[in-house]
Amino acid sequence: MDTAVTLRGRDFLSVADLDRSELLAVLDLAREIKAGRWQQRPLAGKFVAMLFQKPSNRTRVSFEVGIARLGGTAIALGEQDVQIGVRETVADAARVLERYVHLVVARLRHHADLSELARFARIPVVNALTEIEHPCQILADLLTIRERFGSLENRKVAYVGDGNNIAVSLSHAAASVGFQLRVITPAGYEPAAAGGLVLVSHDLDAVEGADVVYTDVWTSMGQEAERDERTAALAPYQVNAQLMARAPQAIFMHCLPARRGEEVTDEVIDGPASVVFDQAENRLYAQMALLALILE
Repeated sequence: MDTAVTLRGRDFLSVADLDRSELLAVLDLAREIKAGRWQQRPLAGKFVAMLFQKPSNRTRVSFEVGIARLGGTAIALGEQDVQIGVRETVADAARVLERYVHLVVARLRHHADLSELARFARIPVVNALTEIEHPCQILADLLTIRERFGSLENRKVAYVGDGNNIAVSLSHAAASVGFQLRVITPAGYEPAAAGGLVLVSHDLDAVEGADVVYTDVWTSMGQEAERDERTAALAPYQVNAQLMARAPQAIFMHCLPARRGEEVTDEVIDGPASVVFDQAENRLYAQMALLALILE
């Protein structure tokens, strides 16, 4: 593989697991794959188990297509297939899977289960989403921002809404690659991790001057009982035309799926500033690059 950086055999549970050079290496390789300049098949003869406790569209399709394009075979396992922590312990499931496959992609409810899976499996584990982080999405986001602006350093990203797993992973990315992140959220909805180049604010004026305005759903999977309370608290933080006018040069990002009319209006998500489907497409290339560097 023509790269000076390798992630051979590494887990990827958090954006913080990669340093600046490693993150940029993933993005560089993703760009080469997307442009058709890199067509190696480092997963030939290799198998990847994909564990899903949560519904998936972009994650499952992008990983399955990417694994196939890299020459590998994906085995999708739903919650009823493995039942980790129910029918068998997480540790036992890890010890079994490591005998069959070369890597596990896991989309789990609890980050603690993901950490335990990685601790007991002697093969790499990749976080495809937990309630704490969504690092593969952030790889695609960084690729999209770099495509639009040419670089990541000193860019201003305004994340508006619930300080969820996207906000946490963006915080780690900002600290690593040097862009400025403003998390704009009501009191009580701040992200669990923030520091360095991250400003947490309750004031929508913090959107001004942003290169990127990013939002996500107000009620994530598993929070349905809190929906009314969350909607009331977050309603003033809807991304609409008036909010985007505070940052007229900004692009709009959303990890999808979107609840149109709640966290974002149709006018914005379908408007000329929106790059949400570029983000979705870039999941494929970013994840291909990540897997290629782990399983090279």
